[in-house]
Amino acid sequence: MKVRATRLPELLILEPRVFGDERGFFLESYNRRAFNDAVGYEVDFVQDNHSRSARGVLRGLHFQLPPHAQGKLVRVTAGRVFDVAVDVRRNSPRFGQWEGVELSAENHRQLWIPPGFAHGFLVLSDYADFFYKTTDFYYPEFEVTVAWDDSTLAIKWPPSIGSPVLSAKDRAAKRLEHAPVFD
Repeated sequence: MKVRATRLPELLILEPRVFGDERGFFLESYNRRAFNDAVGYEVDFVQDNHSRSARGVLRGLHFQLPPHAQGKLVRVTAGRVFDVAVDVRRNSPRFGQWEGVELSAENHRQLWIPPGFAHGFLVLSDYADFFYKTTDFYYPEFEVTVAWDDSTLAIKWPPSIGSPVLSAKDRAAKRLEHAPVFD
């Protein structure tokens, strides 16, 4: 596995070794020992999730507050997305900064998003199958949604076809300055 740094040092792009031939390909999508070595500490995943979304769907920016903060290891197995993580740790020197990465079935990249970061993605293909592992269970009462188009974040989303398709929860999201965040 190749580990790539991002502008936000806690976020890591993981690129598995892909072995391919005329039959197709093989890759190791998760290896606990290799993953923990890459991030530098022990991570315990408790839940796997799978979503399918159509072109132009934007999900996020979501995170959970302590004591149920979630780290996420995300990947795409069909299609492609523009994946974004935002530092929502108020005491971080990078508070409000973001990183965007294209994840696709073709590039096999994964993104490690530790607790303390909001997460979202925009589907760039006809559809995308999005898989992610989490370090805590889903607790809706601890979930926070930050507006994907918050002007203070100035995320440079790729153009989608028309306006992005949002859930009611994402349409009602708060600007980062009005959202509860990590201290």
